[in-house]
Amino acid sequence: MIQLPQKKAYIFDMDGTLTDNMHYHHLAWMKFIEEKGLGIDAETFERDYHKGTLIEVMARFFPHLTTEEQLREVGNEKEALYRNTYGHLLQPLPGLHAFFNGLKAKKLPIGLATMGDQNNLEMTLKQLEITSYFHSTTGGDQVEKGKPHPEIFLTAAKKLGVAPQDCLAFEDTASGIKAAQGAGMDVVGVATQFSLEKLLALGCVAGIEDYTSI
Repeated sequence: MIQLPQKKAYIFDMDGTLTDNMHYHHLAWMKFIEEKGLGIDAETFERDYHKGTLIEVMARFFPHLTTEEQLREVGNEKEALYRNTYGHLLQPLPGLHAFFNGLKAKKLPIGLATMGDQNNLEMTLKQLEITSYFHSTTGGDQVEKGKPHPEIFLTAAKKLGVAPQDCLAFEDTASGIKAAQGAGMDVVGVATQFSLEKLLALGCVAGIEDYTSI
C-alpha cells in the first residue's frame, strides 16, 4: 500500500483521474472535427490544438470567430456531443468511493479542479455518484488560463480556504501535474495516461494505478 503525504485538503482533477475516460473525449473530439469538416488528423490535433481552455482550443479551430460567446457556443457543441454519446459509460476508478469515504471520515475537505465545463462536471460527478463528497468544484469556465497554468489549482485551494502548499493534488496528465506543482502542491499521479515510472519522472510524490493501492 502507498502512504500519502499528510495534507489539510485534497484536490482532484476529473477526467482521467476520477474515471478512465480520456479515450471517450478523444473520440468525441475526432467526431466533432469530422462533423465540422476541419480536416485535422489526431496527431496534429494533440500536438497543435489540444491545450488550454475550451475557448482557447476553439479559437485555434475557428479563428474567424471573434467573441468569447461565439467560441463558447461552438465549444458547447463538442461537450454536448461527448456527454450524449459517452456519458453513460463512465465508471469510477476502482477504490475511489472507499478512498473518499476515508477522507470524509477524517473531515478533510475535497476540491475539484477540472478544465471541463460545468455541464460536464455535474454529469460526471452524478454518473460516478460522488457529488456529495466535494466541498467545492472549479471548472474550466471559471478560469481564464488553462493547465499547465496553475490558476485552476490556486482557485480550488482558495475555495477550500487552505494554503496551496497544504493541499495534495491528484492528476493524470503532464499539463495537470505541472499546473498543480506550479501552485505549490505535491501531486499524486494517476496512471491512466502514463506509466508509474513516467509519473514519478514528472515529479509526482507517488503514482497509483487506481485508489485501491492507497
